[in-house]
Amino acid sequence: MLNLSILLEDSAKRYPEKAAFIFMETTLNYSDINEASNKVANGLRNIDIHAGDKIALSCLNLPYFPILYFAILKVGAVVVPLSVLLKKEEIVHHLNDSDAKAYLCFTGTADLPMGREGYTGFQNAPHCKHFYLITPDPSDPSPIKGIPTLASLMHQQSSKGSSFPTTASDTAVIVYTSGTTGKPKGAELTHSNLLQNAIVSADICQAVHQDVSLIVLPLFHIFAMTCLMNSGIYRGITQVLVPRFEAKSVLDLMQKHQVTIFAGVPTMYWALLNLECDAKQLQNISKILRMCVSGGASLPVAVLEGFEEKFKVPILEGYGMSEGSPVVTFNQIDLGRKPGSIGKAVWGVEVKLVDENDIEVPIGTKGELLYRGHNVMKGYYKQNEANLKALRGGWMHSGDVAIKDEDGFYYIVDRTKDMILRGGLNVYPREVEEVMITHEAVSLVAVIGVPHEKLGEEVKAFVVLKAGETINETNLISWIKTKIAAYKYPRYIQFLDALPMSATGKILKKELRKM
Repeated sequence: MLNLSILLEDSAKRYPEKAAFIFMETTLNYSDINEASNKVANGLRNIDIHAGDKIALSCLNLPYFPILYFAILKVGAVVVPLSVLLKKEEIVHHLNDSDAKAYLCFTGTADLPMGREGYTGFQNAPHCKHFYLITPDPSDPSPIKGIPTLASLMHQQSSKGSSFPTTASDTAVIVYTSGTTGKPKGAELTHSNLLQNAIVSADICQAVHQDVSLIVLPLFHIFAMTCLMNSGIYRGITQVLVPRFEAKSVLDLMQKHQVTIFAGVPTMYWALLNLECDAKQLQNISKILRMCVSGGASLPVAVLEGFEEKFKVPILEGYGMSEGSPVVTFNQIDLGRKPGSIGKAVWGVEVKLVDENDIEVPIGTKGELLYRGHNVMKGYYKQNEANLKALRGGWMHSGDVAIKDEDGFYYIVDRTKDMILRGGLNVYPREVEEVMITHEAVSLVAVIGVPHEKLGEEVKAFVVLKAGETINETNLISWIKTKIAAYKYPRYIQFLDALPMSATGKILKKELRKM
């Protein structure tokens, strides 16, 4: 038997009175979270939810998320976390594709009407039999007439219970990929996948139960789910939940709760780096904050170095993907680190780089990153053809292009899908972005390929300038031409006030391509 819910149950026994989650002025200890989770689990059993059933969950970074997540696992069912930004048509796809039997959905806010979008989507998913609204306060009535709330599911349920005896290879969570190539696919992650990755993540951060982490990355995303929530619960630490990233409020919360660990995506570090801080507050945070982690996308070296200089704290950059539970490689304290790299393979995982024929390439040569180990998904749910392609030869094919140096550190060059083929020559957007962001006027940049009649593709850059800075397209292109090879520099530059981003803070290049 192995059920991922052991993470919560074990910490509830070890640290029952320890603060587990803090949200605004509410603090819930480990015993509170576990007992509430048991009530939900017993409620799910009462509506005929069984082991193996799929339960969709849409929820912001609120204490409800871990309560419901572990309740679903306790029943032996499968958690299907959904982005809170999905629209009804997308929700219908996810519910139908996952064969969800029930859907637990937060009511949302005025500018994020999750509940109504979710209910409309649920009505168009014939196999989904149950819909419950999660209200901000359990005593709140349902905002949709006749629709039951989570409170009704928990009503008069026992706070005691035991977990269903799932096995290590049973599916625990189905995480949907971002869908950058076609429809999103559901990666089936097992209890073993997620447990071992949570342990690895805790070890990388050298987390102890006295630590306090701040979670602003969305919990429905595998990065926050595994590397923060699950690894934090495993070590019995206190976690501060923040539903929405705002640089100033994040710094205020870091100071208020004496946060020691922070994880974010590159755009968050960019925002914190560019935020004007009170000198005393900055000094206080620098004394307490001991570790930062970056993932989700490549962190520009200029941003990493600027942040570390400002906050006097190291950023450990790593690499992962939903299909890898997610952690594959990381800069690990005991193995050293190199700015700009994604580190080395984590414990229990093998990595290699191959050419288009799956033949391993020499050190210093670009190749697709492949990996295998305890972290690799069972496969995409109901996607046999995609599984044969992605998992051929027993290795997960990432679709990312990387280089390995002589010390064994890996560097992501780009996505194979993002690579620009200009006149028969390969241009890797990240390489161009790393150069452009060093210009004194440039704050943020994203590079894509655009169609070209003769060359096939041409290089285009979208640029956000620093406050108060001005530069025109001609002058910026002239500067870039002196820094990189002639076939690589962007022939087109478009200035924007902001770049489109996903709920996780990742730059959405597919939206830029639509422009």
